[in-house]
Amino acid sequence: MAKGHRSQIKRERNEVKDNRASAKLSYARVSVQKACFVLDAIRGKDVQTALGILAYSPRYASTVIEKLLKSAIANAEVKNMDPAKLYIEECYANQGPIMKRIQPRARGTAYRIEKRMCHITVVLNER
Repeated sequence: MAKGHRSQIKRERNEVKDNRASAKLSYARVSVQKACFVLDAIRGKDVQTALGILAYSPRYASTVIEKLLKSAIANAEVKNMDPAKLYIEECYANQGPIMKRIQPRARGTAYRIEKRMCHITVVLNER
């Protein structure tokens, strides 16, 4: 294949990502906006500091992200990475599907309620 071919670029990009530990949570019942408040607080921090922030954060999303972070740490230990050197390299939330519900209102009308979901990803690397 020619150098710079699309499949070769993808292969090289995947080799770079192979040495990082990650965890993904799909269909979390948290909106993207609320999850991003918590993710912004822990992005770039080392793992122990991030766990401390998540433990004392009053938001619901912090409990969900804390479980996800612990899963990513366990994945890093499987890849023989040192847990003391780990830090959060990437963390982001993408929009998932929306459950549409209807709330009855006065005079036969109805309000639409959108229950949003997101897909959360946490990627760890060693310093």
